[in-house]
Amino acid sequence: MKNTPPPRLRTRLYLITPPQIADVNEFAAILETALSAGDVACLQLRLKGADGMIDMQATREVAAAVTEMAQAYGVAVLINDSPELAVELGADGVHVGWDDGSVKETRAIVGPDMIIGATAKNSRHVAMSAGEAGADYVAFGAFFPTSTKEGTAQADLELLEIWQESMEIPCVAIGGITVENAGPLVTAGADFLAASSGVWDYKDGAPAAVAAFNALLDSLSAD
Repeated sequence: MKNTPPPRLRTRLYLITPPQIADVNEFAAILETALSAGDVACLQLRLKGADGMIDMQATREVAAAVTEMAQAYGVAVLINDSPELAVELGADGVHVGWDDGSVKETRAIVGPDMIIGATAKNSRHVAMSAGEAGADYVAFGAFFPTSTKEGTAQADLELLEIWQESMEIPCVAIGGITVENAGPLVTAGADFLAASSGVWDYKDGAPAAVAAFNALLDSLSAD
């Protein structure tokens, strides 16, 4: 009797903060309403300064305002770029960018239990190397034009399809993802959809965006 692979788990939403947050308390309130509107797997704190580098102070301020609340909703809080800051802030994990150091070096800093994600842009080779080094997930993209991140590379749906067929490490699709364009990414094999402006700038507000993303993911999972 031919063995059939188990069904793929439902794709989940992965939130990324805006690169700048003017009012931390206001953002925390919006975030809580968004998290109450539907399933969210992760929240990546990605706060950038004018120089494009991580804004350490802003990250600390936002983390203090949202980490416990997000974790209470079962959301893993990840820090972008800095494993040292992730440890300091008691985050659940860290996301390592293309130029932010190796997964192996990051693991040595954060220890065995913290989540490590790694940017792979449009390279299966980089993704496989990250997985072999101990990354818990890899992120492919950008799939669509994005205003929140510079230096992106164009990724295509075939990348997700091949990865899903050949690898066990979860993959995140990132880059300009909205409720309107996300469907093909899910069908192609994205385990997580990373969204930033597609949620925070949604025409009906962030909670409506989270609800709409989850309605889409539920409908595709049921197909």
